Amino acid sequence: MSDTWGQGHYGARRGSRSHQGLDIVCSDGSDVLAPFDVTLNGKLTVYSDANKAAINSGINLRGAGLCFKLFYVNPDRTSGSVRKGERIGTMLPMQSVYRGITSHVHVQMCDKSDPTEYF
Repeated sequence: MSDTWGQGHYGARRGSRSHQGLDIVCSDGSDVLAPFDVTLNGKLTVYSDANKAAINSGINLRGAGLCFKLFYVNPDRTSGSVRKGERIGTMLPMQSVYRGITSHVHVQMCDKSDPTEYF
């Protein structure tokens, strides 16, 4: 994924820093499904910036021996277990904050390692 906001692969340059996740293209308002059997471990706050409130949500997940986070998702619930392919939540409206961006779910490992091989 690449647009005027940058590239979505792990390690892509983002100004003076590198991208610490993997962006998976997803349309605003779409259902977000579990990539494998997971345990939901609470909601997360993505930004401290009030201007990004519309997309300031995500969820912590564990599954398949992994700990990871999904950003820009409004979770249906924040605890319990979900089977592969079941709905986790809804993609938030990225276009309302980043006009022209390729809307996506950002996947970030808890240890900030590269998640690419799992997706």
